[in-house]
Amino acid sequence: MDIKVGDILEMKKAHPCGSKDSKQFLVVRIGADFKIRCQACGHEIMLPRSKVEKNIRKVFSSAAVPPES
Repeated sequence: MDIKVGDILEMKKAHPCGSKDSKQFLVVRIGADFKIRCQACGHEIMLPRSKVEKNIRKVFSSAAVPPES
């Protein structure tokens, strides 16, 4: 998969914070592990690459996402 830092991932499962945007995560770091940040509450999670790639539903490219102000 072609995932870059700054991309937004829509996952199959929501983050337990319960917000309506809790399925969307910002990619903070890529390597053997992924560091992703919940778009709703800001909580950061480190997960193995295999688990993240298995649970991705959709990838929003960082070029298609408007910059946060």
